[in-house]
Amino acid sequence: MLTRIKIHTNLASAALALFMLASALATLSACNTTAGVGQDVSAAGRAVSNSAEKVKQGL
Repeated sequence: MLTRIKIHTNLASAALALFMLASALATLSACNTTAGVGQDVSAAGRAVSNSAEKVKQGL
């Protein structure tokens, strides 16, 4: 009986560790994606500002 409880505890610990690892990887991946979106939005803002500046100089 004790062996069954020990195996069940080890399996639960391994499952928890795997879940935590998967969660950490998903979180890091999401941060990287969010940073990339921020850079894209920033680049688009710079392009709009540059275009507006060129139009302003042309008037």
